[in-house]
Amino acid sequence: MWDGELLTALAAAYGLGVANCDPELPIVDERSLVAVILGHARARRGGERFVAVPDVIGTFSARHERVVTIGGTCVRAGLIMRELGVRSTTVLVAIDETFLSLYPADCDYLLSDREARLTPHLIVQLPAAGRVPVADGEIVIDRPNRLIFVNDPPQTLMELSPDLGQALEAAEVLLISGFNAMTEAGLLRARLDSLERAARSLPAGALIFYEDAGYHSDEIRAVALAGLTPLIDVHSMNEDELQVHLARDVDLLDPEDVLRAVADLHLLFPGPTLVIHTRHWALASGPLAPRLETALAGGIRAASARYLHGDGVTADDVARLESEAVPQAHRTVAEAIAASDPASIRCVPAYILHAENPTTIGLGDCFVGGLLAGLPVGEREGAR
Repeated sequence: MWDGELLTALAAAYGLGVANCDPELPIVDERSLVAVILGHARARRGGERFVAVPDVIGTFSARHERVVTIGGTCVRAGLIMRELGVRSTTVLVAIDETFLSLYPADCDYLLSDREARLTPHLIVQLPAAGRVPVADGEIVIDRPNRLIFVNDPPQTLMELSPDLGQALEAAEVLLISGFNAMTEAGLLRARLDSLERAARSLPAGALIFYEDAGYHSDEIRAVALAGLTPLIDVHSMNEDELQVHLARDVDLLDPEDVLRAVADLHLLFPGPTLVIHTRHWALASGPLAPRLETALAGGIRAASARYLHGDGVTADDVARLESEAVPQAHRTVAEAIAASDPASIRCVPAYILHAENPTTIGLGDCFVGGLLAGLPVGEREGAR
């Protein structure tokens, strides 16, 4: 849990100034971890980073009040889909007793490596508002967000279950995510080849949906996307990933800037329909966009309900969200984006929500789960 007083004390103990608070620093000790956390807060963005020395995660987390949860995009997407009445099977690279104690017994999974054991990730939730004094100024936090810090050997290997191909024979949707923590390009190419072979078992017309992630290496990102782009039907990402791909900031409330960003993304990733989900709106652009409009709204509701209720979110929480919580500013931007190309762009406005202790981790995961659950059965099919 966020502890501003503790972060202030650690910043003072490590002699951090504003210039030291850099989100791109290598994380090799607790000082650099604190600097990266405050650097992300200073830059007003979330993200995921690799921790070179795994003991740093344990040292830092032991100082805080903490909650143990399970996650990863496919795990959380599957859990919210379960709440919404859609069954799924998750491919896990490793499990342990803690994971199994939190994973519902009626959720199916495939296990890739029965010997591997999980390494906990550190998730820091930035509050809606806060200030952390440093040596020569202060870091101001003005909106909630989340930071993820990992050193996870099973995830760097990403061994795929040999039963994956058989499991896909009756699948309507294949959701892909999780290659972002890999470190060896050659091994990643081998895993992508295995995934492509397994995907050949999908029924004709099944949808292949890729949810982007915070890659730890530019090289790994490039290799992953070069291999995935020809395979997938939908490439989905959040606002942080959007801006990383474009290497520039995007004004999410300026329809013209958003549309320039979408056009540039289509040049980077030709072929798949693009889905972009942000705190202001969610859009789809490409051949499948008209079929995703209702599902985009389902994704926004699921993510919003998680923001309010955390791990305990239920289908009733999703259903109770009221349209009045959508501000006119979001509606205006979404309508302008959608009107730019009625044949191939859909955009749905997002809520503005208020919670004393909002959950900021897993919102994109629940968006994906809500979107996929929101596809009518006959529409959970791609265009391949």
